[in-house]
Amino acid sequence: KEPSKNGKEATLPNGMSREEFEEYQRQLLEEKIERDKAFAQRKAERATVRMHLRDKYHLAQDERDDAQLHVAGGTVELPQELAAMVRSEEEEEEEEDDGAFAFLTKLRDVDLPALRERAMGTMDGVREKCTLM
Repeated sequence: KEPSKNGKEATLPNGMSREEFEEYQRQLLEEKIERDKAFAQRKAERATVRMHLRDKYHLAQDERDDAQLHVAGGTVELPQELAAMVRSEEEEEEEEDDGAFAFLTKLRDVDLPALRERAMGTMDGVREKCTLM
């Protein structure tokens, strides 16, 4: 072997050739880019959830969350678990908005005579079991 002109081959790790070392560096760079993309996506998902929660509880929005969404490319698809959480919270909010009117509407659907009969049947059963009554 001839010594290299600039001494770089002598410093390559594990006796790799120049081509192997360049391929290794390229793979490392690709893996780093993929990790960075995944990390940015997770950060954007978290920012989306925070934005939904701030909307729900009428809190001030944070510009950093908007910035995270822009870094990830604008629209973010939430994982199913997070999307289900946000949807259930939105449904709860809608139910709360209905409030007393929804309660009265549901109360109208209750079968009061059947409910009274069931309660009386329970009381009769308790009287039979309890010697004090």
